[in-house]
Amino acid sequence: MHETDMTKALILTVKDWYESQLEKPKIEKIHLIVGQFTCVEPVSLQFAFEVQTRNTFLAEVELVIKDIPLVAFCHTCQQEYKPEIGLQYSCPDCNSPMEDIRSGRELKIDRIEYSSVNTYENVSL
Repeated sequence: MHETDMTKALILTVKDWYESQLEKPKIEKIHLIVGQFTCVEPVSLQFAFEVQTRNTFLAEVELVIKDIPLVAFCHTCQQEYKPEIGLQYSCPDCNSPMEDIRSGRELKIDRIEYSSVNTYENVSL
């Protein structure tokens, strides 16, 4: 389950940012962008995050995951298509192999919502 390792990396990244802040903010939400072609299961990632953040500065923080579909482009047909993960990765019209992936490989922190003493802010990492 690579979601566990990914969650550890996420926690370390957020911790580095958190520790660099002069005034320690209260983190409300962490927004992630996860592409379908990364083979990361959002439910497993959510579970790993909840388990690994218990009794830490991230306890009670909401993990918001935006799922990005796999979209490829066929240069032969000059059109985008959505391959069926695990079933077909070629163009449905001409069967050309999937060579140009337009989306679905994303895996990143989009932004962190937090509040400080007097304000509420967003930060993108």
